[in-house]
Amino acid sequence: MSDSVWVSASASYLARGKEGARDAWATETAAQGRRGSQRIVHAGVVVAPADVAELFGVPEGQEVVVRRRIMYLDDEPCELTDTYYPADIARGTRLAETAKIPGGAVALLADLGHQGVRVREDVVARMPSPEEREPLQIGTGEPILQLTRLTLDEEDRPIQVDVMAMPSQRQRLRYELRIG
Repeated sequence: MSDSVWVSASASYLARGKEGARDAWATETAAQGRRGSQRIVHAGVVVAPADVAELFGVPEGQEVVVRRRIMYLDDEPCELTDTYYPADIARGTRLAETAKIPGGAVALLADLGHQGVRVREDVVARMPSPEEREPLQIGTGEPILQLTRLTLDEEDRPIQVDVMAMPSQRQRLRYELRIG
């Protein structure tokens, strides 16, 4: 497979990392001899977009906390990731700040009493908006893959929604499932 295509599996982003470990993205890319980094471009309270409100099961217009990031692979932008949390869980925590979270967001959520136990992912191909094309450095005719991940806790409460946009020609998603 060409170095220009990134193969990503979701499993490493769902479990709590080891104490003091690098973030999951940096760890995954380093394991493949690449360099992954990220830039948090915004964090704080926002009004939930309609699709996010629906996934959280809250009325449109309700506030949520978002962390917006640009992910880089070998210094090239490869993904836009918006991660949303219910405001009653995340408001006033490091999830609502632009600084990196020691141990990662999954560990912080668990420390706050919200351990993810079930995940649902939906993937669609679509054309990017101008706001997505520019930071991803893609042309007007190149579609993107949008992966939307809903994480639920042991009480089946939605605790996190990730909306990721990635150039389709540079990304391959891989799902490996254990049977039985």
